[in-house]
Amino acid sequence: MQDVLLAARRQLKSVFGYDDFRPGQAEVITAVLEGKPVLAVMPTGSGKSMCYQLPALVDGGLTLVVSPLIALMRDQVQQLRALGVEAGSLNSSNDDEESDRVWQALDDQRLRLLFLSPERLAMDGLRQRLARAGVKRIAIDEAHCVSEWGHDFRPEYRQIRQAVEAIGSVQVIGFTATADRNTRNDIVERLFDAPPSVFLEWAKGTGRHHLLRIA
Repeated sequence: MQDVLLAARRQLKSVFGYDDFRPGQAEVITAVLEGKPVLAVMPTGSGKSMCYQLPALVDGGLTLVVSPLIALMRDQVQQLRALGVEAGSLNSSNDDEESDRVWQALDDQRLRLLFLSPERLAMDGLRQRLARAGVKRIAIDEAHCVSEWGHDFRPEYRQIRQAVEAIGSVQVIGFTATADRNTRNDIVERLFDAPPSVFLEWAKGTGRHHLLRIA
Protein backbone atom coordinates (compact mmCIF):
# COMPACT_ATOMS: atom_id res chain seq x y z
CA MET A 1 0.00 0.00 0.00
CA GLN A 2 2.96 2.35 0.25
CA ASP A 3 2.98 2.75 -3.52
CA VAL A 4 -0.73 3.55 -3.51
CA LEU A 5 -0.32 6.10 -0.73
CA LEU A 6 2.59 7.62 -2.64
CA ALA A 7 0.32 7.95 -5.68
CA ALA A 8 -2.28 9.59 -3.45
CA ARG A 9 0.29 12.10 -2.22
CA ARG A 10 1.22 12.95 -5.81
CA GLN A 11 -2.43 13.57 -6.68
CA LEU A 12 -2.86 15.57 -3.48
CA LYS A 13 -0.14 17.92 -4.67
CA SER A 14 -0.76 17.98 -8.41
CA VAL A 15 -4.57 18.32 -8.29
CA PHE A 16 -5.33 19.98 -4.97
CA GLY A 17 -2.04 21.80 -4.34
CA TYR A 18 -1.45 20.44 -0.83
CA ASP A 19 2.01 19.31 0.27
CA ASP A 20 0.81 16.79 2.83
CA PHE A 21 -2.23 15.24 4.44
CA ARG A 22 -4.03 16.67 7.43
CA PRO A 23 -3.84 14.58 10.63
CA GLY A 24 -5.80 11.35 10.18
CA GLN A 25 -6.37 11.66 6.45
CA ALA A 26 -3.58 9.32 5.37
CA GLU A 27 -4.85 6.52 7.62
CA VAL A 28 -8.42 6.80 6.37
CA ILE A 29 -7.41 7.15 2.71
CA THR A 30 -5.17 4.10 3.00
CA ALA A 31 -8.07 2.02 4.35
CA VAL A 32 -10.33 3.31 1.55
CA LEU A 33 -7.75 2.44 -1.12
CA GLU A 34 -7.42 -1.03 0.38
CA GLY A 35 -11.06 -1.52 -0.61
CA LYS A 36 -12.33 -1.96 2.94
CA PRO A 37 -15.63 -0.65 4.28
CA VAL A 38 -14.80 2.41 6.37
CA LEU A 39 -16.57 4.55 8.96
CA ALA A 40 -14.68 7.70 9.93
CA VAL A 41 -15.82 10.06 12.68
CA MET A 42 -13.79 13.17 11.92
CA PRO A 43 -14.31 16.67 13.33
CA THR A 44 -15.51 19.54 11.18
CA GLY A 45 -12.58 21.08 9.33
CA SER A 46 -10.47 17.91 9.33
CA GLY A 47 -10.88 17.32 5.59
CA LYS A 48 -13.40 14.48 5.38
CA SER A 49 -14.21 15.23 1.74
CA MET A 50 -10.59 14.59 0.71
CA CYS A 51 -10.95 11.05 2.05
CA TYR A 52 -13.37 10.18 -0.74
CA GLN A 53 -12.33 12.68 -3.41
CA LEU A 54 -8.68 11.64 -3.56
CA PRO A 55 -9.28 7.84 -3.78
CA ALA A 56 -11.66 8.49 -6.68
CA LEU A 57 -8.76 10.01 -8.61
CA VAL A 58 -6.16 7.45 -7.57
CA ASP A 59 -7.95 4.23 -8.49
CA GLY A 60 -10.53 5.41 -11.02
CA GLY A 61 -14.07 4.18 -11.39
CA LEU A 62 -17.07 6.17 -10.20
CA THR A 63 -17.58 7.26 -6.60
CA LEU A 64 -21.13 8.15 -5.60
CA VAL A 65 -21.33 10.73 -2.83
CA VAL A 66 -24.58 10.79 -0.86
CA SER A 67 -25.13 14.18 0.77
CA PRO A 68 -28.20 15.72 2.41
CA LEU A 69 -27.58 19.32 1.27
CA ILE A 70 -27.86 20.53 -2.33
CA ALA A 71 -25.77 23.64 -1.61
CA LEU A 72 -22.86 21.52 -0.33
CA MET A 73 -23.05 19.25 -3.36
CA ARG A 74 -22.98 22.18 -5.76
CA ASP A 75 -20.03 23.76 -3.97
CA GLN A 76 -17.97 20.57 -4.12
CA VAL A 77 -18.82 19.98 -7.79
CA GLN A 78 -17.80 23.53 -8.71
CA GLN A 79 -14.55 23.25 -6.79
CA LEU A 80 -13.67 19.88 -8.33
CA ARG A 81 -14.48 20.95 -11.87
CA ALA A 82 -12.37 24.07 -11.40
CA LEU A 83 -9.49 21.70 -10.60
CA GLY A 84 -10.12 19.67 -13.75
CA VAL A 85 -11.88 16.75 -12.03
CA GLU A 86 -14.86 15.16 -13.79
CA ALA A 87 -17.60 15.66 -11.20
CA GLY A 88 -21.33 16.23 -11.33
CA SER A 89 -24.51 16.32 -9.31
CA LEU A 90 -28.08 15.30 -10.06
CA ASN A 91 -30.47 17.43 -8.05
CA SER A 92 -33.57 19.58 -8.37
CA SER A 93 -31.56 22.80 -8.80
CA ASN A 94 -29.93 21.63 -12.06
CA ASP A 95 -31.04 23.23 -15.31
CA ASP A 96 -31.61 20.98 -18.33
CA GLU A 97 -28.17 21.71 -19.80
CA GLU A 98 -26.37 20.71 -16.59
CA SER A 99 -28.44 17.55 -16.16
CA ASP A 100 -27.78 16.53 -19.77
CA ARG A 101 -24.04 17.08 -19.26
CA VAL A 102 -24.02 14.88 -16.16
CA TRP A 103 -26.09 12.11 -17.77
CA GLN A 104 -23.80 12.05 -20.80
CA ALA A 105 -20.65 11.92 -18.66
CA LEU A 106 -22.25 9.15 -16.59
CA ASP A 107 -23.12 7.08 -19.66
CA ASP A 108 -19.62 7.63 -21.08
CA GLN A 109 -18.14 6.52 -17.73
CA ARG A 110 -16.11 9.74 -17.55
CA LEU A 111 -17.40 10.86 -14.16
CA ARG A 112 -15.13 10.29 -11.19
CA LEU A 113 -17.55 11.68 -8.57
CA LEU A 114 -21.34 11.94 -8.71
CA PHE A 115 -23.14 13.72 -5.87
CA LEU A 116 -26.69 12.66 -5.04
CA SER A 117 -29.25 13.18 -2.30
CA PRO A 118 -30.55 10.04 -0.54
CA GLU A 119 -33.97 10.76 -2.08
CA ARG A 120 -32.55 10.75 -5.62
CA LEU A 121 -30.57 7.57 -4.94
CA ALA A 122 -33.80 5.84 -3.90
CA MET A 123 -35.22 6.09 -7.44
CA ASP A 124 -35.33 2.66 -9.06
CA GLY A 125 -34.57 3.89 -12.58
CA LEU A 126 -31.44 5.69 -11.39
CA ARG A 127 -30.23 2.64 -9.48
CA GLN A 128 -30.45 0.55 -12.65
CA ARG A 129 -28.54 3.15 -14.64
CA LEU A 130 -25.87 3.42 -11.95
CA ALA A 131 -25.46 -0.36 -11.97
CA ARG A 132 -24.25 -0.01 -15.59
CA ALA A 133 -22.00 2.99 -14.92
CA GLY A 134 -19.03 1.30 -13.24
CA VAL A 135 -19.66 2.43 -9.65
CA LYS A 136 -16.65 1.55 -7.50
CA ARG A 137 -17.74 2.93 -4.13
CA ILE A 138 -20.44 4.86 -2.34
CA ALA A 139 -19.40 7.55 0.13
CA ILE A 140 -22.06 8.59 2.63
CA ASP A 141 -21.55 12.08 4.00
CA GLU A 142 -23.28 13.01 7.27
CA ALA A 143 -23.66 9.28 7.95
CA HIS A 144 -25.20 9.95 11.37
CA CYS A 145 -28.40 10.85 9.48
CA VAL A 146 -29.09 7.11 9.16
CA SER A 147 -29.45 6.71 12.92
CA GLU A 148 -32.44 7.52 15.10
CA TRP A 149 -29.87 7.94 17.88
CA GLY A 150 -28.32 10.82 15.95
CA HIS A 151 -29.29 14.48 16.18
CA ASP A 152 -30.31 14.81 12.52
CA PHE A 153 -32.14 11.60 11.57
CA ARG A 154 -33.41 11.44 7.98
CA PRO A 155 -35.50 8.38 7.13
CA GLU A 156 -34.35 8.46 3.48
CA TYR A 157 -30.89 7.44 4.68
CA ARG A 158 -32.38 4.07 5.68
CA GLN A 159 -32.84 3.28 1.98
CA ILE A 160 -29.14 3.61 1.12
CA ARG A 161 -28.40 -0.01 1.96
CA GLN A 162 -31.07 -1.14 -0.51
CA ALA A 163 -29.54 1.08 -3.18
CA VAL A 164 -26.10 -0.44 -2.56
CA GLU A 165 -27.53 -3.92 -3.04
CA ALA A 166 -29.35 -2.86 -6.21
CA ILE A 167 -26.26 -1.27 -7.76
CA GLY A 168 -24.04 -4.26 -7.05
CA SER A 169 -20.94 -5.15 -5.08
CA VAL A 170 -19.45 -1.76 -4.21
CA GLN A 171 -17.35 -0.45 -1.37
CA VAL A 172 -19.23 1.58 1.26
CA ILE A 173 -17.51 4.35 3.22
CA GLY A 174 -19.22 6.64 5.71
CA PHE A 175 -18.23 9.96 7.25
CA THR A 176 -19.62 12.10 10.04
CA ALA A 177 -18.34 14.78 12.37
CA THR A 178 -19.94 13.35 15.47
CA ALA A 179 -21.37 10.02 16.57
CA ASP A 180 -21.54 8.51 20.06
CA ARG A 181 -21.28 4.75 20.60
CA ASN A 182 -25.02 4.07 20.06
CA THR A 183 -25.03 6.14 16.88
CA ARG A 184 -21.88 4.43 15.55
CA ASN A 185 -23.37 1.00 16.20
CA ASP A 186 -26.57 2.01 14.42
CA ILE A 187 -24.63 3.37 11.43
CA VAL A 188 -22.67 0.12 11.14
CA GLU A 189 -25.86 -1.95 11.31
CA ARG A 190 -27.80 0.17 8.81
CA LEU A 191 -25.16 0.92 6.17
CA PHE A 192 -22.64 -1.94 6.10
CA ASP A 193 -22.93 -5.62 5.26
CA ALA A 194 -19.49 -6.34 6.76
CA PRO A 195 -17.73 -4.85 9.80
CA PRO A 196 -16.03 -1.62 8.70
CA SER A 197 -12.71 -0.18 9.74
CA VAL A 198 -13.74 2.49 12.26
CA PHE A 199 -11.74 5.67 12.86
CA LEU A 200 -12.60 7.90 15.79
CA GLU A 201 -11.35 11.29 16.91
CA TRP A 202 -9.41 11.04 20.16
CA ALA A 203 -8.00 13.88 22.29
CA LYS A 204 -4.94 13.42 24.47
CA GLY A 205 -4.50 15.30 27.71
CA THR A 206 -2.57 17.95 25.79
CA GLY A 207 -5.75 18.83 23.93
CA ARG A 208 -4.25 17.74 20.61
CA HIS A 209 -6.67 15.68 18.55
CA HIS A 210 -5.80 12.49 16.72
CA LEU A 211 -7.72 9.93 14.68
CA LEU A 212 -7.65 6.52 16.32
CA ARG A 213 -8.47 3.30 14.48
CA ILE A 214 -10.69 1.39 16.90
CA ALA A 215 -11.83 -1.49 14.68
